Amino acid sequence: MSESPKNLPLVFEQPRGRKKPPRHLADLSAEERTAVAETLGEPAFRVKQVANHYYARLERDPANMTDLPATSRDRIVAELLPTLLNPVRTLEADKGTTRKTLWRLFDGALVESVLMRYADRATICVSSQAGCGMACPFCATGQGGLERNMSAAEIVDQVVDGAHAMASGKVAGGPGRLSNVVFMGMGEPMANYKAVIGAVRRMVAPAPDGLGMSARNITVSTVGLVPRMRQLADEGIPVTLALSLHAPDDELRNELVPINTRWSVHEAVEAAWDYARKTKRRVSIEYAMIKDINDQAWRADLLGDVLQSYGDWGWVHVNLIPLNPTPGSKWTASRPEDEREFVRRLIAKGVPTTVRDTRGSDIDGACGQLAAADLV
Repeated sequence: MSESPKNLPLVFEQPRGRKKPPRHLADLSAEERTAVAETLGEPAFRVKQVANHYYARLERDPANMTDLPATSRDRIVAELLPTLLNPVRTLEADKGTTRKTLWRLFDGALVESVLMRYADRATICVSSQAGCGMACPFCATGQGGLERNMSAAEIVDQVVDGAHAMASGKVAGGPGRLSNVVFMGMGEPMANYKAVIGAVRRMVAPAPDGLGMSARNITVSTVGLVPRMRQLADEGIPVTLALSLHAPDDELRNELVPINTRWSVHEAVEAAWDYARKTKRRVSIEYAMIKDINDQAWRADLLGDVLQSYGDWGWVHVNLIPLNPTPGSKWTASRPEDEREFVRRLIAKGVPTTVRDTRGSDIDGACGQLAAADLV
């Protein structure tokens, strides 16, 4: 196998000394909102009104919150809904049905989110960290290193922006509803566990405490932080877990996914199986197809054997991802015939398998391409 573009270390904690983002409504539980109302000298129902505007109406402009007293409206909203995401630019692809937005955070950190509209759903791919510390050599984000964790509110605000874009008809196809969220943008969600779980809880809570989304339409991905995978299984939130495996054997996965030197293929897959067992939710195995690296037929057989060793009770689904190009990478997507054979062999082993519909690759908005670069 080719050497990694950079031999970066694994980083689990953000650099010391990072300032925290401004406190935001989406960081607060219902009880904490009451306490904030007291510090503002306002009745609790005022904060509830703001929450209803934000979560139910997807509104962030105080001028449109006419049920708040005009004399204190701007002050209340400034305290509860500080600007967290400043758009730098938005690029469109797929005839306007894919929108990638580059955001500048309060401290200058840059992140990206991607909104994708399909015939039967609309999905937003959100970032959970500025950068990533997992150092996967074929991923543009991982090769950039970790800048900092994002707050729960910074994560939620990406979703609110996407939901507003859909509702207001900014996405080709007319007004619609955001239905799905995938934590497959910048960052390793499990390395920012507290904020990610806080964000998920806001997404699934009914208004005015959250966005009222279905947990089953939220996917949390990980490269395999086993203790956090096991913790997620006990949260009582039936999100979909996606394990980015990319190789069925430790020798190769150690190179492709450096976290494997900490938790092996067996440990990661077993934690995924345990998640499915406890939650009764099918786990997705993400597998980037890389030409002549991990796409051999024998590896398809091995992957099938590894997954089926836990039984064929429908606990798992394999999602093959044609490798998306990143700057300076020597690697490329698998040949179509090798991809087809990989699929055939997995299905022959009894493992449900699909190939991901790649969206936004021409605007560097596809899986593994988000790098928050090329500023204007």
